[in-house]
Amino acid sequence: MSLVKKPEMTEKKVAANARNRKLAHGPATVEGKARIGAAQLRHGFYAKSREAALPCLGEDPAHFEELLQGLIEEFRPVGALQKQLVNRLARVWWLIERADRSLEGHALRRAQSADRGRDNRLHARMMRLKMTAETLRTLARSVAVWHYVTTRENLEVMKKLHQQGVMTEMGEIALDLFYHLQEPGADKDGVSEEEQIRGALNSFRSVFGLQKMEEDVGFLHPDGRQMVIRANPSQEGGPPEEEGEESDKDDRYPTISEEDWPARERARKLLRNILSRQAEACEAQRKALLQESLAGPSPYELATEIAPSHVDALLMRRLQDANLREVRRLTNLLLKIQRRERKLEASEAGDEDLVSHDVLEKKGDSGEEAEMSSEPSI
Repeated sequence: MSLVKKPEMTEKKVAANARNRKLAHGPATVEGKARIGAAQLRHGFYAKSREAALPCLGEDPAHFEELLQGLIEEFRPVGALQKQLVNRLARVWWLIERADRSLEGHALRRAQSADRGRDNRLHARMMRLKMTAETLRTLARSVAVWHYVTTRENLEVMKKLHQQGVMTEMGEIALDLFYHLQEPGADKDGVSEEEQIRGALNSFRSVFGLQKMEEDVGFLHPDGRQMVIRANPSQEGGPPEEEGEESDKDDRYPTISEEDWPARERARKLLRNILSRQAEACEAQRKALLQESLAGPSPYELATEIAPSHVDALLMRRLQDANLREVRRLTNLLLKIQRRERKLEASEAGDEDLVSHDVLEKKGDSGEEAEMSSEPSI
């Protein structure tokens, strides 16, 4: 038993439905009925009318009529059989052209998709080269100062560039030069010996609840030399100066003697030149990629992009071959029927010298071949 109560039909509702039924009718004219019928058409595969199926597939029925009329003028069919064969020949040719449009449309879609992907790839590469060039210029400006010492930040940036393979062999040389220009006693991460000791002392003070170092502290190194651990080394000494200073004294780095600066300066200038040249090389590559992007793909690239790779490409090719074989059979059959009719007409007229031109089809070793007694088949 249903729990939902059905609506009760009263005489008033029945009368209202009858009035609405008279107003809710479909199209009354022939044009309106045809328009409604065409609106319900989705693919045209089962459509009986060629005029309805071809527009649904994006094709013009007038073009098919031109093809059909051209074949009729060429073969001049007589009788129902020849007319059906010519009509069938026109349909097969139309299918071949449709297959060509399908393949060309798929190739065009692939070329457009590959072109968009190619532009995105080139743009990404240009952006990476631009960012790399800016990073190298920043490093070159950092190195181009008097008495440069490798900082932790510059060393990390150079390590990342080297891992990305931006500079290949030159990146290995630049990284070695950065290590060479470190402060004596610094570890592989660019932390100087003074900074290591200062960090250890601050950690030790924090264990006992003391504040960080506020004054310089003297320290006796295990090797016997006296060291001064500065509380805030960034305030010691003046700011980095430009190249061209002749003095070999620098109070900012007491662990580097005056005799060591000339050798370090040669390595510093070499590193600066390497970074500057690599930045220029990245900029040149970016401009070349920009020109390539503006020029567009070459014919060889387009040929590669539209290479047949559709999953049904082989099936579509087989369908084309089958349609071409059917065109040959229909054409030979039409010619054979017309020649036989001419032969019968000539025999009725008493012309016994007429030579038969029948088409003989047989299957040989190399596949299906059509042979004729005196004329080649199409």
